[in-house]
Amino acid sequence: MARWCYRHRLVVLLLWVGALFGLGAASTSAGTNYAEVFSLPNTDSKSAYDLMEKAFPERAGDTDTVVWKVEEGSVRDASVRSRIEPALREIGQMKGVGEVTDPYGARGAAQISEDGRIAYAQVTFAEQANAVPKDLVQDVVDTARDAGGDGLQVELGGQAITRVQEPPTGTAELVGILAAAVVLYLAFGSLLAMLLPILIALFGVGTGMFGTQLISHVTNVPELASLLSTLIGLGVGIDYALFIVTRHRKGILRGLDPEEAAATALNTSGRAVLFAGGTVCIALAGMLVTNLRFLDGVVIGTSLTVVLSVLAAVTLLPALLGVLGHRVLSRRQRRKLAATGPEPERTSGLAARWSGAVERRPRSIALLAVVVMAVLALPLLSLRLGTVDQGNDEASTTTKKAYDLLADGFGPGFNGPLQVVVDGDAGANLVATIKETEGVAQAVSAPPANGVTVIQVIPTTSPQAVETDRLIDTLRDEVIPEAGVKAHVGGVTAVSKDFASVTADRLPYFIATIIGLGFVLLLIAFRSVVVPLTAAVMNLVAAAASFGVLVAIFQWGWGLNLLGLGQEGPIAAFLPIIMLSLLFGLSMDYQVFLVSRMHEEWVHTKDNARAVRVGLAETSRVINSAALIMVCVFLAFVLSGDYGAAMAGVGLAAAVALDAFILRTALVPAAMHLLGKSNWWLPVWLDKRLPHLAVEPKEEAASSEAPAAEGGPASVIHGFVRTAEGEPVGGADVTLLSKGGRQLDRVVSLADGSYIVSVPSPGAYLLATEASSYGSRARQVVVGDGPLVCDVELAEGEVDAVN
Repeated sequence: MARWCYRHRLVVLLLWVGALFGLGAASTSAGTNYAEVFSLPNTDSKSAYDLMEKAFPERAGDTDTVVWKVEEGSVRDASVRSRIEPALREIGQMKGVGEVTDPYGARGAAQISEDGRIAYAQVTFAEQANAVPKDLVQDVVDTARDAGGDGLQVELGGQAITRVQEPPTGTAELVGILAAAVVLYLAFGSLLAMLLPILIALFGVGTGMFGTQLISHVTNVPELASLLSTLIGLGVGIDYALFIVTRHRKGILRGLDPEEAAATALNTSGRAVLFAGGTVCIALAGMLVTNLRFLDGVVIGTSLTVVLSVLAAVTLLPALLGVLGHRVLSRRQRRKLAATGPEPERTSGLAARWSGAVERRPRSIALLAVVVMAVLALPLLSLRLGTVDQGNDEASTTTKKAYDLLADGFGPGFNGPLQVVVDGDAGANLVATIKETEGVAQAVSAPPANGVTVIQVIPTTSPQAVETDRLIDTLRDEVIPEAGVKAHVGGVTAVSKDFASVTADRLPYFIATIIGLGFVLLLIAFRSVVVPLTAAVMNLVAAAASFGVLVAIFQWGWGLNLLGLGQEGPIAAFLPIIMLSLLFGLSMDYQVFLVSRMHEEWVHTKDNARAVRVGLAETSRVINSAALIMVCVFLAFVLSGDYGAAMAGVGLAAAVALDAFILRTALVPAAMHLLGKSNWWLPVWLDKRLPHLAVEPKEEAASSEAPAAEGGPASVIHGFVRTAEGEPVGGADVTLLSKGGRQLDRVVSLADGSYIVSVPSPGAYLLATEASSYGSRARQVVVGDGPLVCDVELAEGEVDAVN
């Protein structure tokens, strides 16, 4: 397929461009039909909501608040009313505003604080917050705030008001892409090569986003799906293309024709991309286990974007590589290739030295990595899920100021009222009992409507306080049962509490599902029990440490003001499921890319130490570059203006950084060195029953290897092992391997560096040389009818690959 796409590049390009613009035109003409379907079946708050709909079916629009405060005097003063009342009348006459509740009316006394310095009005729009035109919201904000000044502070709060505080759409994405472009340019040193991963990501995200918009017309898809699809699509799209382009460039530098290099890259790294994309989709599909139906649309949108990103990486990318040819290399690399010829197959520099250090000190490095991750995971012990509201907004925003004014004037519980919804007449006894309950500041019963009575309960504590959660439990478990009525506790705060409880109850099943499915996929891919088991443990460690970082920042408030991310509070109840899905998928990505290279080397040499060393040396740099890109993309969503998105972005950025820089480049290879050949153990009975879906190209059959000649070796290879300075290297291991990876002979060089290995018959072989104080060297040798002289030069910090 890669060769076909490479040779028919114009056709492939036209198909992708046509798909992108065709889907874009279709989605633009059809529009979006996102449905904010949020339901928690079999919960008390859902029962309360159903009764509220029965009682007040006409209350469909979003209700926002205008709050004002005077520095001196009272809000009842004529000088204040003369400024506020005209503004409220003007707002009420705007098209799209249904009703404005005036605190100066006959029944508005409850909307003025006891000290008379703070008052509020409620503005009810004709539509829900996401459907209210942004221009209308801005007009409301401007009209209200124009009435302020000269000792009168006017602020606004509510979901619709939040929309005008958000940065322009696309700001976060643009910043993330620019940051990724800088990292890619530093990694490749070529402008054209830098553009390839970004183009692949844009095509994947673009087609995925337009496709999700069209799907929203046939099934319930929340608007959250669009944000998460962009978040995950940019990350995986750039990363997948990065791995393939890196392998392609390496092939050209080794002397391969661009077409052959592209085919080889897709046949190796491309296979890993397919498996990595599969693991991400499996992790996302794990959300279905929670039985939270509003997440179904999220799964559809994000999975579609991942699938299209993978498809772009394995079809569009080879076509673009065909367009560029040798220009995928930098000018300096092209000049060097033309002047000195292909580079030898080796890895040197920091990656190789680190790989050697991990091999020499696996216990120390593993212990240090475990200690670091354990320390970062400690805050997880105080994790508390809850509601995220406008009290968490940044202090300079009008929504945060309005929130604080309402709390000052009417009590901290005013921002999160509870509704005790009674099916029938509540009776005076229930209202009186609620008023006497500890933690209740105020309880007012409204007249029955359609056979339903609603009691508005104002707690003495804020919506995010632990005491408010306890009050909800007290009302449900003690107060209402003792009153002998059929009632339910609802409201935004109660819904959030129920959501947190449902999430905590179903989280173990969710984690078990995505770990189990990922385990099976890696088991099939690498024909090993230990590798997927290690991956599962590492994923749990990464999740624990990343949530520990989240708790320290967002719940404890460490660095929140410095980062400008708002105020501390509980972790959003929806975040564990969303974040764990993305985290497990991305973590498995890095595991697949790292271990697939190790497995490739293991298949050739059957030497675990060498396989781990070469795999780490060759992939650590590209994994770290990919992780740095992911971190940039995720952190950019701090600029989205959405507190929940910022929380998810910081959490995922921390998770990816810890996973790539500590787990995959330190703890995983150290553990694999300690486990030795056990890494690749698979019971024979299981091996026979598993389907064969190799991440690497199929291993050369053993029958193709040259048989040993009868009566002894047909020839020998001999020579000297020396350093770059010509010094002899004694005690070096020299191993002769068949092309299929079977060891044929192994010797140790003498003090003068000399060695001699037996060759069974003429043909092509692999000669691997390794010395503990130096690097390693592997090369292909072709033996004829007579002995072959082959001197080996070892340089410290170099790692050769045998493929």
